[in-house]
Amino acid sequence: MSKIFKGRPIFPGNAEEAAEVSHVGFSPTASWLEIIFNDSKSGVIKDHDNKDLYGRDMKGKILCLPQSIGSSASAMFFMAASKIDVAPKAMLFANHIDSLSSCGLILSDIWVEKRVITIDMLGQEFLDTVKTGDKLKVSEDGTVEILD
Repeated sequence: MSKIFKGRPIFPGNAEEAAEVSHVGFSPTASWLEIIFNDSKSGVIKDHDNKDLYGRDMKGKILCLPQSIGSSASAMFFMAASKIDVAPKAMLFANHIDSLSSCGLILSDIWVEKRVITIDMLGQEFLDTVKTGDKLKVSEDGTVEILD
């Protein structure tokens, strides 16, 4: 039986894809610095401190996380990852979206014209329930369904 969660759509959209789950803060700078400066087309996360995501490819996936962490430069890494097509298809936040993510996703949406579907306030139960590899269905009204 599928499980349904309702959050607040920040950048609405529809998607069906596999989940990548982080139970700790996501650092765009640590994750994408090497990829962007080496002109890579890979979305493989390079952040050694994030044991949930290290070595996993985020390109086109649905990233489930509590929040992002890092410096103000992180916003530029969201935009750069979108520009070179290695960003996740969607980002689902258990908590309120943080300022780093919101700035970067706005830059991606407006300047690069590439939307990363974003929903926040899904709750800790969502993050405790979803597992890496689960197929998720995201709807533009903020509904997220973990499919069987």
